[in-house]
Amino acid sequence: MVRAQDVIAIYQSLSGAGIQVWLTGGWGIDALLGRETREHKDLDILVLVDDVVPMRELLARAGYALQELWSENTWTVDAHGTEIPTAFVLQDGEGRQVDAHAMRLDDRGNGVPAWEHDGFAIQQEHLAGEGTVAGVAVRCISPESQVLGHTGYELSPEQSRDLALLQERFGVAHPDQRAGT
Repeated sequence: MVRAQDVIAIYQSLSGAGIQVWLTGGWGIDALLGRETREHKDLDILVLVDDVVPMRELLARAGYALQELWSENTWTVDAHGTEIPTAFVLQDGEGRQVDAHAMRLDDRGNGVPAWEHDGFAIQQEHLAGEGTVAGVAVRCISPESQVLGHTGYELSPEQSRDLALLQERFGVAHPDQRAGT
């Protein structure tokens, strides 16, 4: 399990090293809500393509190693010419996981996922989400982007509950919630 203190330690370590990071997934939703609503098996984050290598090096010093490449992973090259994965999971010896996805920023500041090639982008305003984890301010994606990130697949009960909390607090609804399913 990834606890609040783990999230804060990872976030502050990365941010302190100049690595831009956005919380997504369950911890991203809890950050938007300003409270921990459930246990989390991992910490989902977005990072810039050019920050993947330093992020992995920093987390490796904390005991994190590559555990899995996601099926949507593609390989890309960062600004230093290093080939990097774009969708992967790191895990430490205690089983804590960091689920990372890489993106680039376009000339308007929109986040372009490096693992997708269909023209999808996270609008700049949706990268400006702010939340708190155990009272510590963190960057996260907006409630609207959280909903968009949870479409196209069958949701787990936890994810459905997370999205219901977003709808209750922010008025954003998942397509399945709007349809009443």
